[in-house]
Amino acid sequence: MNRQEISRIAHTGHPIAAPLDDDSVRQLLDHGLPRGDERVLDLGCGGGEWLLRALARHPRLRAEGVDISAQALAHARTAAAERGVTDRLVLHHQDAADFRSPHPFGLVLSVGAAHAFGGLLPTLAAAREHLAPGGRVLVGDGFWDRTPSPEAVEMLGDFADLPTTLERVTADGWTPVHGHISTRRELDAYEWSWTGSLAAWALDHPDSPDRAEALAVAEAHRTEWLRGYRDSWGFLSLVLRRTDG
Repeated sequence: MNRQEISRIAHTGHPIAAPLDDDSVRQLLDHGLPRGDERVLDLGCGGGEWLLRALARHPRLRAEGVDISAQALAHARTAAAERGVTDRLVLHHQDAADFRSPHPFGLVLSVGAAHAFGGLLPTLAAAREHLAPGGRVLVGDGFWDRTPSPEAVEMLGDFADLPTTLERVTADGWTPVHGHISTRRELDAYEWSWTGSLAAWALDHPDSPDRAEALAVAEAHRTEWLRGYRDSWGFLSLVLRRTDG
């Protein structure tokens, strides 16, 4: 099984690929879309769930998504048709870091996709290139809530703590206008859903040649979470405006 297929199955029960519940997603989008008629760009959109929810909530909205996974984009197209928003959604199959557009966007979002750009600040630099004057960025990334073990850093990456993360963002020329720190309930619910959806798929497909691999990946991920980073890793989502306008 390739990584994209594993991710698709693992997110079956939690289509927002981040530790955020539905109410948190709604509030973040509401703060990112104060008018409701903006043009929205998602860099690393995956299955397009953020865009689909924004389009369903705001009938005057137009949206574009960029992702390297053709399978995820196919899922987004199917879901857009089911929700009746196809005419307001454009999807681009390419590396989000290489995407260029002839027009700016009132909201640029990239949640849980900072690895595609090399970190949080490079993600903000990419978002800045697409942002209309007075626009907003909705970004989500990890941080260390407690001092991590070397194993946790090796698993997830070299994040900063929460105060340092905010200091780096503001020093880079951004002002937070809203934020959300994922709760323990959101963090745990996401991990249980990720591992549980993958394991359930394996049990539901006893004759699949991928069954054993899916079970092994689910077990390995669950062990890494519970023994490696559950007590130290957090997730921060921010709605930002450029400090200089």
